Amino acid sequence: MNILDLIFIVIFILITVLLAVPLAKYMSRVFSGEKTFMTPILLPIERFIYRLIGADENKEMNWKQYAYALVIFNIIAIIFVFILQLIQGYLPLNPEGFPGVRWDTALNTAISFVTNTNWQSYAGETTMSYLTQMLGLAVQNFLSAAVGIATLLVLIRGFTRKNTNKLGNFWVDITRTILYILLPLSIILALILASQGVVQTFDPYVTAQTLEGANQTIPLGPAASQISIKMLGSNGGGFFNVNSAHPFENPTPVSNVFETLAILLIPISLVFTFGYMIKNFKQGLAIFAIMTTLFAVGMGIAFWSESQPNPILEKIGVSGDNLEGKEVRFGVGPSVLWGVSTTTVSNGGVNSMHDSLMPLTGLVYMFNICTGEVIYGGLGVGLIGMLFYVILTMFIAGLMIGRTPEFLGKKLGPQEMVLAIIPIILPHVAILSMAALAIASPDGLSGLNNPSSHGLSEIIYAFLSFVGNNGSAFAGLSVNTVFYNLFGGLGMLIGRFATIIPAIALAGLLAQKGKVPTSSASFPTTGPLFVILVVAVVILIGALTFFPVFTLGPILDHLFLQGGIITG
Repeated sequence: MNILDLIFIVIFILITVLLAVPLAKYMSRVFSGEKTFMTPILLPIERFIYRLIGADENKEMNWKQYAYALVIFNIIAIIFVFILQLIQGYLPLNPEGFPGVRWDTALNTAISFVTNTNWQSYAGETTMSYLTQMLGLAVQNFLSAAVGIATLLVLIRGFTRKNTNKLGNFWVDITRTILYILLPLSIILALILASQGVVQTFDPYVTAQTLEGANQTIPLGPAASQISIKMLGSNGGGFFNVNSAHPFENPTPVSNVFETLAILLIPISLVFTFGYMIKNFKQGLAIFAIMTTLFAVGMGIAFWSESQPNPILEKIGVSGDNLEGKEVRFGVGPSVLWGVSTTTVSNGGVNSMHDSLMPLTGLVYMFNICTGEVIYGGLGVGLIGMLFYVILTMFIAGLMIGRTPEFLGKKLGPQEMVLAIIPIILPHVAILSMAALAIASPDGLSGLNNPSSHGLSEIIYAFLSFVGNNGSAFAGLSVNTVFYNLFGGLGMLIGRFATIIPAIALAGLLAQKGKVPTSSASFPTTGPLFVILVVAVVILIGALTFFPVFTLGPILDHLFLQGGIITG
């Protein structure tokens, strides 16, 4: 185990947290409509946008109106991105002359980017025109991230408001999120990445001659601008096929550090933003402690696993660092840090190939996704998922102390419990059901390149990534087929809307309730016992639900590897 890698990881997390706290304070002021240092510059633009779209910034919505606006907005976005791909062959900014995208791939991609999954069953540099990448995919990177944050804001208002049905304005929430947060940070990061060599050009692809005398096509494009929001928005969809393992997306160790920072920065900031907005920073710290505990356990297992020599290679006399599937310019530590981060934050970007990692590392990545990616989580939806687990924990705690469950001064009745359980259980049912169908179907098995336990891991990971709205892939499984594009699209829709619609409905119920004063009989939700209980609930639900398939997949794969048996 490289101690320098371990020191790097610890220092990196500390710096990320130090940056997240002031950003959280800024975001809480933006979301509360308070004046910030950006207000004089952006307020005129913000008001112009409201006039342009016909939105009344002073008119708030109830939960049904908010959910309706959100759903219609997403439906229109899916249709637009779908059609754009179909007709890209007739549109400008297509120097390579790419034809329209096949219908099932186009549908899958449209759903993928609108639901913030950003799963890609295609190779971007051989499929998408510059216009499609920018107008379709990059725009949705902003919008889908803003929708997730807007949903979180609704749930926060549900906890903080009382005796009302007003929960804010959807159009105001997404406008402020993009204008004041995502866009400025993306511009800064894009400039940093371009300075490191990430390409940003409209020039056509270049044909170069290799040392052997053969011709090689080198793809280019406006990548830096898309990579920045890909990271900051928990999107993960790469401009190029191998994502941030590609030297044009992530060329140097410096760019790798900034891209990893971008994966974690806003999700961690939102946890502290939650504390600021409910005016209980200790509660935000308690939830951050829950997430960080789970993150540290997963990081420890994955880092230890990847620091071990590969038993198969050892048997043939090959020793040294375990760099299988990793970029030499990054090494083990930064690769594992990225992998754990991207699967806890529903980002989906990769700087190493998950299929080549040790089985226990793959197990950690799979577990991170199957929790609902509540360990920091995607923009907004990750914290929402953690709050669902908190509500479930408070129900269990209420049974233990003989009191009606409550959290942040709100009584939690049967309706609230149902709305919290649906987003936890329904995605799990969808993952296991569709994975079982794929395993039992010739169409599901046709793209499988590895047998036995490793092949099972690849299929399970694919559906975890679909429904978990993650977008990363184990690889080794060819998924650009009608079967996987359609079932994958369905899984993405279930994973996205089974979380955000119940969250908005839950907010509507909570906002109509009054506040219950805290008493000596109330279960404390900012102390170590609360943290331990929620951590235990998250682990138990994930373990009990997925233990059988994890045993037959990555755990059996690990045992085979230790015994010198190659399964994939």
